[in-house]
Amino acid sequence: MKKIALQFLLFSCFSVSVLAQWQQSAGTAGLNMQSLLTNGISNFAGGQTGTYLSTDSAANYSLSNTGNDNVGPTRCFTKDNNYIYTCTSQGAFRSSDNGATWVSKSVGLTNLLGSGILKVGTRLFYVGPTGVFMSINQGDNWSAAGLSSTDVRCISAINDTLFVGTNGSGIYKSIDWGANWTAINNGLGGSTNFRAIESKGNTLFAGGQIGTGVYRSTDFGLNWKLLGGGLVSGSYRGFASNSQLIVAGSFGAGVFYSTDNGNNWTKINTGLTDLTIFDLELNDNFIIAATNTQGVFRFPFSNLNLSTGIHDIDTLSAISIFPNPTTNQINVSTNLELIGSIYNIYDCTGKSVLTGIINSEKTTIELSRLVGGIYFLFIGENQEKAFKIIKE
Repeated sequence: MKKIALQFLLFSCFSVSVLAQWQQSAGTAGLNMQSLLTNGISNFAGGQTGTYLSTDSAANYSLSNTGNDNVGPTRCFTKDNNYIYTCTSQGAFRSSDNGATWVSKSVGLTNLLGSGILKVGTRLFYVGPTGVFMSINQGDNWSAAGLSSTDVRCISAINDTLFVGTNGSGIYKSIDWGANWTAINNGLGGSTNFRAIESKGNTLFAGGQIGTGVYRSTDFGLNWKLLGGGLVSGSYRGFASNSQLIVAGSFGAGVFYSTDNGNNWTKINTGLTDLTIFDLELNDNFIIAATNTQGVFRFPFSNLNLSTGIHDIDTLSAISIFPNPTTNQINVSTNLELIGSIYNIYDCTGKSVLTGIINSEKTTIELSRLVGGIYFLFIGENQEKAFKIIKE
């Protein structure tokens, strides 16, 4: 009996040691992978040879590319309640059967070569060498949405505000669905090439060019700061985030994660056989990485210390705001844990217009001096969730 128990203990320890590092996903060895998406129990990966699908938490992938681009790489994914979408060298594709088959959806795109695709509300956005395109009918038709002479490489959003990174022109923002774009490059130090941008609550992270690193903005892109705290200098091509952490993938230096919104970073490269990361994704149990030459890898959350820097999402979900829309004031109802927290209200340009303290379970905030429009309320030190306010 003791011998069996000892064997079980040794097996358990061995299993933990194996799971405590990156594991290559079966079916992807030797493949170039550039994009990832989690959709429930399904995990998609895309790259030079098309789209692959896993239904076992990224342990095994198989080709799922029927009808999708089979000439060039699948560079990005997005989804809505009905479809999965790809951004490829041959335009946009859409699947209604979770990747079993794909249909081309590129009417209106002036250049099929795509760099990114993103769902924002009921709209889709597609970016590439001839700027930004928008679809209001799930990809059936596309129309130009600005920056037509700009090589746009990535796109993200905070609520209704769009952010894009470009090749040679820095970062831009639009608050009117692409009708107008504003350059937001303060603090970028001359860095003009950005291939990855990520929104985590009201915080933006952007991956700069070779010799720079990861930049962060906490004011809707008005100002940027180059981060250190354990990050190495270099080019960064992929991000992933949730309420607990932000993960960054570099070109040649592997993967780093932060649990304090980017102040400090930890490198996690054990088991990775390719340190050039093109994209990152999260599912319920793993960080997933798409690499340049060695396919897909996964890393278990169980091996991370996620007790530090985690913002209590249950606390955030306990917040309610009324009336909304409003004419003069709003009432913020919270639980006891948030009493004493700082609140900030920003306008659509990212400018802070009002700040104060949550002083009770029901705090009244006076808005009479603000002009009519859309504002965003953030509560707490981490400010990871925005509450949209309409001032009439």
